[in-house]
Amino acid sequence: MCSSRTLQQQKIELSDFEKKLINLYQGGFPLTSEPFQVIAEELNSTSLEVQQTLEKLLANGVLTRFGPLYNIEKIDGAFSLCALKVPTERFDEIAVLVNSYPEVAHNYQRDHEWNMWFVLADETEQAVINAFNQISKETGCPGLNLPKQTEFFVGLRFEA
Repeated sequence: MCSSRTLQQQKIELSDFEKKLINLYQGGFPLTSEPFQVIAEELNSTSLEVQQTLEKLLANGVLTRFGPLYNIEKIDGAFSLCALKVPTERFDEIAVLVNSYPEVAHNYQRDHEWNMWFVLADETEQAVINAFNQISKETGCPGLNLPKQTEFFVGLRFEA
């Protein structure tokens, strides 16, 4: 199950190995039966060290996600960015409820009037709308359903 989390900045010193791993694999990943072995060979390491390093970077918040990005519309799906205005004292309760929906891809707390943001993904636009309406009704919280209108490819990279 996804968890709702607040992103907080903190300075973390990265090893040379961690920096190389982050810098080399932000925009591509080997599509082979043993991708971690391919990466390990390129970094003069082991597959186990690569995997453990990625787990550590995820656990300490340096990486918030590791995995493919899909263009869901190319595979006959739909998604929408959604927000709820959740009373602070009910935030954890509402996060559990929202995250119980299999259509919820991820969920983040924001320091804003609209303080819970999540992505809904399903097979059709109508299914996404139905899930959003059900979540809004069940939580009793005002909501925003913001389906994508135009797609932009930014190609953002961060040098570690």
